Amino acid sequence: MIYLSQLTLNPSNRMAQRESHNPYQLHRTLMNGFGDNIKREDANLLHRLEIHPHTGGMTLLAQSTVEPNWRALVDAGQGHYLLSPPKCKPIDLRLEDGRALRFRLVANPTVKKVRRDENGKRRNSNRVPLVHEEKQIKWLYDKGELYGFKVINVGISQIRKQNVRKKDITIYTVQFDGLLQITEAEKFIEAVQTGIGPAKAFGCGLLSLAPA
Repeated sequence: MIYLSQLTLNPSNRMAQRESHNPYQLHRTLMNGFGDNIKREDANLLHRLEIHPHTGGMTLLAQSTVEPNWRALVDAGQGHYLLSPPKCKPIDLRLEDGRALRFRLVANPTVKKVRRDENGKRRNSNRVPLVHEEKQIKWLYDKGELYGFKVINVGISQIRKQNVRKKDITIYTVQFDGLLQITEAEKFIEAVQTGIGPAKAFGCGLLSLAPA
């Protein structure tokens, strides 16, 4: 079971304006819907902010495996953070092998690069962004093999470099839109619930699905 929420932010509200440029702070605000003792990983919270290119309207999509309570967001920003009441619905993921679905995914395609010190001893790996389109698409195909789906076709848009105001982190994001086919339903459902790729607290990883 997952819970899908649609939150329409008020583009005239200063808090909403600030958070539209700060995905980590946006994530912290969303966590207010789950109480003080729940971590993002416990709720499997994923989110994606979509800003209309012409009207500037801001739609915040959130997904979790714990039911949220958005009362805190209704009161946020002096009561003007949201433009309309929150919408939330439970979804029972009943998916089967072979089913084709349209999808959207904003992701942070990266590879881990091994680092070594001057003595050749292995140190903590760091993530290197994939900035070329062909490598980004290959990254998605590889994720499909890992998570039980096959990419039928895909297009890339909205390639962005974001400076996250937390430890001076810079992430590169890309939006994938296309068609996929489920090859291993159990793995795929788990991927939908937990998200795909890194930087989930920064608005990446939410796989949105629709009938083909």
